[in-house]
Amino acid sequence: MLQQTYIDRLITTALEEDIHYVDVTSDYLLDDDHMSEAYYLAKDSGVLCGITIAKRVFEKVGGAFHMDIQIHDGEAVQKGDIIATMSGSTKTLLKGERTALNILQHMSGIATATHQCVELVSGTRAQITDTRKTLPGLRQLQKYAVTVGGGKNHRYNLSDGAMLKDNHIDAYGGITPAVRALRQKIGHMVKIEVEVRTLEELREALDAKADIIMLDNMSCEEMRKAVEITKGCVPLEASGNVTAETIRSIAETGVDIISLGALTHSVKCFDISMRISAK
Repeated sequence: MLQQTYIDRLITTALEEDIHYVDVTSDYLLDDDHMSEAYYLAKDSGVLCGITIAKRVFEKVGGAFHMDIQIHDGEAVQKGDIIATMSGSTKTLLKGERTALNILQHMSGIATATHQCVELVSGTRAQITDTRKTLPGLRQLQKYAVTVGGGKNHRYNLSDGAMLKDNHIDAYGGITPAVRALRQKIGHMVKIEVEVRTLEELREALDAKADIIMLDNMSCEEMRKAVEITKGCVPLEASGNVTAETIRSIAETGVDIISLGALTHSVKCFDISMRISAK
């Protein structure tokens, strides 16, 4: 769920960045009472996400504005579909156009990419999750978009759970002492995930009673062996070198979770245009 206060702060920041004090083109070209109709046109096919946030952008710009939404978050959109129609102040439509599209295209890109990954692993036990590799200030939007696409969220931030990655383990001196030290200090509701690079480290993490184990950049053969060794006693997360070409093979090893930083840090924007209806 997205908090309205967060959305409004984000939009305000984006609009202040885009309109320093005046829109030289729209403010000098058009009268305040100039009205227009517009629409969002899908130029690709996928999963829509962020339409109500796009609507909120125009509301924050100010001026007369109304939007009729035809396709909602989580719904499939086909190339050529009209996503929404709008009417109101031409200045409002033009001033909010880029900020609203930036958000809508980015979120729809994440939802679409996530949905594609979910479809690729369909029929296996693997769940698709995001990571903390998000753009500063956009984490809530990006993680929401992952869920709209059918994925699950990994921890939201460093306060949500303990995760011993390679640098933690190397800095502290090993998996076993690091897990033991954390167990002595964390509360009973906090889980510990341990990143392992080898099957030997996997066995050590199991002996240390890790709650979740991440298999870092392992081959599919190694992951299958990890599943056999673990025998379902703890969830296994596959991470690293996950692509559209490899994700199905990874899922078929029997891992429980596949995490992809690419869902948020390098996703392709979904192509959408806003068109002003000709007079």
